Amino acid sequence: MISYFAGAVGAFLALIPLAAEAKPFTDAAGRTVELPDHIGKVLAAGPPASVLIYAIAPEKLAGWVREPKEDEKPYLIEAVRGLPTYGRLTGKGGTANIEAVLAAKPDVIIDVGTVDATYASLADKVQSQTGIPYVLIDGSFGKSAEILRSLGVMLGAEERGDKLADYADETLKELAATMAAVPADKRPRVYYGRGPDGLETGLAGSINLEILESAGAVNVAAAAGKGSLTQVSSEQVLAWNPEVIIAASPKFAASVAADPVWSKVQAVGKGQVFSAPSLPFGWFDSPPGINRLIGIRWLEALLYGDIYQGDLKAETREFYKLFYQVDLDDAQLATLLKGALPEAE
Repeated sequence: MISYFAGAVGAFLALIPLAAEAKPFTDAAGRTVELPDHIGKVLAAGPPASVLIYAIAPEKLAGWVREPKEDEKPYLIEAVRGLPTYGRLTGKGGTANIEAVLAAKPDVIIDVGTVDATYASLADKVQSQTGIPYVLIDGSFGKSAEILRSLGVMLGAEERGDKLADYADETLKELAATMAAVPADKRPRVYYGRGPDGLETGLAGSINLEILESAGAVNVAAAAGKGSLTQVSSEQVLAWNPEVIIAASPKFAASVAADPVWSKVQAVGKGQVFSAPSLPFGWFDSPPGINRLIGIRWLEALLYGDIYQGDLKAETREFYKLFYQVDLDDAQLATLLKGALPEAE
């Protein structure tokens, strides 16, 4: 969540006034932010915030950080598919289109993710430059229910926020029951590969691997130390020799069997390479937001199939109806789960 505003941008964005009537809100950084009495439009600072706002109050979403791709649009309600794209205000590779941000005239900016003193300082800077209230929300997976309830209240969608939060509570409760039934020596060693070559992954403590740790699996890349995303070599993965590989890119998942190095990894030799579902948002990360609630159910089914008692197809339909307000047909469901489970599933 690193701001990429240049100093000169503030002069332009200062044209947006702070709402006259305001109420105090304490965000995850402990900052007191004066919010307008009524929030009609919200600008997401990054992808996790986009997902969160869309799930709770899609009618208040000012636009997209990244324009939805054609294959993603059927998994979104029609009303949001054509919203303007303004880029991301924060995060690696900030690409905000300032003119689009100005035209959006949001009542509040919301950022979701890691929260610390650095990010709080950056939020203060952006708020000072723009005159727009800027709220930081802790995006930790374990706080999913808290996040949904809090934002529901903030956006005047308390009933919906509570409904989604109840789902999150139940999901984490069921996860805890599964984990309690899995002995430590039965938890698989997993490598998560991002990109077409699968050589980007997350170190110990990376928010991008948080869901894997929540599922009780061992992140083999943690052997390389603590941090966020990093580049590794296929030789390193071979040395780690994971039992399961989860691929962010179907292209990577399809290519490993023919690669002379990757074919030596036990996960590849045993056919334990799976693609993470990604429409309209990733189930594993990309972004690491509340979209991971369906991802954790998938990981339970994938990693602990002998214990998992749910019906993943039914649960996927339920999640998409509840969070994305989309009724999945059989073809959409099949597209989502292609390569995500053992073929017998």
